[in-house]
Amino acid sequence: MQKTSNNSGLFTGIVLVGSFIIAWLVYVFVLGNPNNFIDNNPNNAPKEGNFLGIVYKGGFIVPFLITMLLMVITVSIERFLTIGKAKGTGNVNQFVKKVQYNLSNNDVDAAEKECDRQKGSVANVIKSGLKKYREMMGERTMAKDQRLLAIQKDVEESTALELPMLERNLPVIATLAPLGTLTGLLGTVFGMIRAFAALAHAGAPDAVQLSTGISEALINTALGILTSSLAIIMYNVFTTRIDSLTYGIDEAGYSLQQNFASKNS
Repeated sequence: MQKTSNNSGLFTGIVLVGSFIIAWLVYVFVLGNPNNFIDNNPNNAPKEGNFLGIVYKGGFIVPFLITMLLMVITVSIERFLTIGKAKGTGNVNQFVKKVQYNLSNNDVDAAEKECDRQKGSVANVIKSGLKKYREMMGERTMAKDQRLLAIQKDVEESTALELPMLERNLPVIATLAPLGTLTGLLGTVFGMIRAFAALAHAGAPDAVQLSTGISEALINTALGILTSSLAIIMYNVFTTRIDSLTYGIDEAGYSLQQNFASKNS
């Protein structure tokens, strides 16, 4: 458990630093490219229709928003790969049904072979339960209820070892969901301050400062909403997949106990 936590913290730190470096380089050299602006001067307004220049005008908050967006994307890719590996090589529901079928025929060996073919976290938990099932079938010194409890405890302990790996880094996505919106809102406030400062000038308002302030406000709002929306969607996708895997584990574990109870009545 401690090792998993340390690995997660190290991964998050690497992703954070790497994402910020990439975001800053993109902001300075891609978005801030002089070719994106009138007279090739980043201090001027963006060329008409130049989206990169418009985003650059979002101000210094933009690199932080890009950093969070890159983190959501990176962690999401890592979760897709990890949860996909945990799922195993085939359909989880079909795998559980095969295990149940083999158990109903009292063929524990075939059930274990199905686990070896399936692989992944679900198969690991069920195979551990099958080993305990086989052990309890030959146990004669314990009462039936004690043997059932031993099988249940083994499945629960195996599940507890696998779940941290499935849920690792999800708190990062959950944190970035509101943080993206709040950071975008902060950038929006700075942009509106600049816009109102331009309007406050005596005589004619400073049109460049006014447009820059409005751009800063809108760009930060858009990037913040994009980051938060993606984080919320990915978090729900991953929690749904994890729930599906744990349901498969629970169903198989229940089948183990029911089968054992029926054969040792």
